[in-house]
Amino acid sequence: MRKTQVLFVVILGLVVAGGAAAQRRRAAPRAAAVCGDPAARCRTSVEFQPHQLPFVVPTDGAIWETEQFYAVILKSVRDASKGADCDLFIPEAERLAAQALFPRHKVFASRCFEPGDLFYTGVAEDTQFMAVYAGRTRAEAQATLAKAKATGQFPGANLRRLRTGFNGT
Repeated sequence: MRKTQVLFVVILGLVVAGGAAAQRRRAAPRAAAVCGDPAARCRTSVEFQPHQLPFVVPTDGAIWETEQFYAVILKSVRDASKGADCDLFIPEAERLAAQALFPRHKVFASRCFEPGDLFYTGVAEDTQFMAVYAGRTRAEAQATLAKAKATGQFPGANLRRLRTGFNGT
């Protein structure tokens, strides 16, 4: 009888441990794919603004974060006003002019953060920026950086490894 009880406790412990491990695997957030080519269709359930970097969000997505990617920061501006005029930092006309230089790489710009908007990791909270999607690999990123510098319009261009996402709850 004692051996049966011990065996039962051991089996129960394994089932509970296995279930907890499976729960952790399910709970781990998946990283969304970035839609870095503005000429390609992005299969997402979210409507992104023209200045935002779109990514794939399923229909049941509420909190989502992208995979890591490289971006070339074309321009950054310190936001000492804490968001008094979000369009003042990187005007849309300036972003569109930069987009014309990179037809196969999305040029995106941060704006003042509002609940439900995109956030970007890898940049200072008090900074607004304009960047171009530079790819998943360092080699792609280096090529995009070289192209940005070759235009002569972005002398301070630099590489960053970023993520973007949103909390739509």
